[in-house]
Amino acid sequence: MGSMAIKMDERFPVLDDPLPHDTSLQAFMVSTTRGFLPRMDPIVTLPAEFDVLESILQRMPVKTLSGEPGLLAHGQLGDVVKEELPDLTDAVDKYKDNLPLMNALYRDYSFLASAYLLEPCHLRFIKGEPYGLARDTLPKNISRPIARCAALCEFKPFMEYAGSYALFNYRLADPSLGLVYSNLRLIRAFEHGLDPSSSEAGFVLVHIDMVRNSGPLVAGTMQCLDSLTTPTPQTRTEFNTGLATILDSLKKVNGVMETMWTKSKPNSYTSFRTFIFGITSQSMFPKGVIYEGVEDGPQEFRGESGANDSMIPLMDNFLEIPMPNTPLTEILKDFRQYRPSNHRGFLEWVKTRSGTLGLRSWVWNTPPNKQEAVESKRLWLKVLNQVRDFRWRHWCFAREYILKQTSHPTATGGSPIVTWLPNQLHAVLAEMATLGSSMEKDGNLGEECGDIVDLVRRQQKTLWKEVSKYCEERGVEMTMTPIPEYHEGVSVSA
Repeated sequence: MGSMAIKMDERFPVLDDPLPHDTSLQAFMVSTTRGFLPRMDPIVTLPAEFDVLESILQRMPVKTLSGEPGLLAHGQLGDVVKEELPDLTDAVDKYKDNLPLMNALYRDYSFLASAYLLEPCHLRFIKGEPYGLARDTLPKNISRPIARCAALCEFKPFMEYAGSYALFNYRLADPSLGLVYSNLRLIRAFEHGLDPSSSEAGFVLVHIDMVRNSGPLVAGTMQCLDSLTTPTPQTRTEFNTGLATILDSLKKVNGVMETMWTKSKPNSYTSFRTFIFGITSQSMFPKGVIYEGVEDGPQEFRGESGANDSMIPLMDNFLEIPMPNTPLTEILKDFRQYRPSNHRGFLEWVKTRSGTLGLRSWVWNTPPNKQEAVESKRLWLKVLNQVRDFRWRHWCFAREYILKQTSHPTATGGSPIVTWLPNQLHAVLAEMATLGSSMEKDGNLGEECGDIVDLVRRQQKTLWKEVSKYCEERGVEMTMTPIPEYHEGVSVSA
């Protein structure tokens, strides 16, 4: 089912039944039930042909499941890969028609690839030294299988957020209890993540716990778009119901996101972060990486990043949030390549569909005295407020987990830490200030939305001051435009 081949004037084939037992479909297909999670719980056990890979991965973490030091604790992984691991590309091809299994193999080879390449950087980090240089050649016993799995699963041949590090990297301790946080365990880890109480486990599992709330987000989005595709007397009611579903989903996502502070401690993040860096724009890989037996020239890929999650990008596209024309926004566009192909197709379809229907204009150019239209605006602003809340918290995480812990200038995905997240947050705040001022002028903000707009205006000033401070301290160019004191009389036309 090639999602990228869907015509933009057709309804995107979002699944209601995720078809968990169908091995002919990609593991990741957007559904109204599981949202952006894989269609089934990830495959844990590999076929017998991959026992040696399994053995190395179990021995690999800094602390293994038994609690004993692993290969990465002693810098032994590189030697073990060379001495023990055969090229299993032929075994991969034996199972190529089982796409969920291909995804599991992609996950496992990407963990091994990242650990192998970045092992020297980790050894320097634990000594308190700069990262220095990573290995710049991926041996063919890793490069050929990961390239094959990636091609079959339509990923990059490097660790990705959904297909590898996070969303296809959990198992249920008790299958009968289902997807609840206390029942989640990691399949693969770099540092101490096989201990579910560790900060590494918390960092990944909170993301999974967030995304398990994305089914209604998808369903609400589709209801809104469907209601305008064929207008009826009930269109406005159906549209508002869809927005309310989106709002409720985002509130749950943000509620889970807040638990990150207790599940993964800020001063622990940098200790396992070393292994999720990418190649692009990183000092550890000044000449890229040679993939032996796959490509002649050096390869560059962005690293694992929560920015590759699909929930907030879905809202960016659905709400038609204007992003600034800056190099930072170009990085945002580049990140779109690093998510499952079905997710990419869905997000692009939503963007095109919202624009074709003139969704934003339909909501905001409706006469202000119609109560259902006023409710659409208020719900829209409340949904934007959840996007703001998500991005504001993400910026707070960046401050506490990264900026206060390390001077390394780039995030794992290769974006500049000080300015990249504020680029998107600034855009959302500006959009909310514009729309809020429009409602204020019409006299229909209401108390709750009035409080939201007041918060937005305060955060605009706070963000400007914080980013200015970090840019000055780190010698980084300030790219944000000045914040106007008050947004008045600004057009909300598309």
